[in-house]
Amino acid sequence: VQLQASGGGLVQPGGSLRLSCAASGSIDDIRAMGWYRQAPDKQRELVATLTNGGRTNVGDSVKGRFTVSRDNAKNTVYLQMNSLKPEDTAVYYCNVVLITRGVRYDYWGQGTQVTVSS
Repeated sequence: VQLQASGGGLVQPGGSLRLSCAASGSIDDIRAMGWYRQAPDKQRELVATLTNGGRTNVGDSVKGRFTVSRDNAKNTVYLQMNSLKPEDTAVYYCNVVLITRGVRYDYWGQGTQVTVSS
């Protein structure tokens, strides 16, 4: 499984960004797609994920500001980030969960930097 993320960059506080992540390869058993992030000297944390059944799981710090969505035909997951704050600055990682023969596999993208600063 290969994941190609894009859309990061520098934005001012209050601004918006949209991240994209396209999955390719052996992806027939995808069960969920989403995003995590890691700021300097902090642990990786959940941003938002979306299952095949449409269930979302959103981190408390981004609720009401970030929205995760998927285009299943393109095997792509998006993260719309609005009302960005300096504390949203982090490397954002795309995540894909596959379940094959009852075994869970997590795949990670290369990470894309998001910097919120004036």
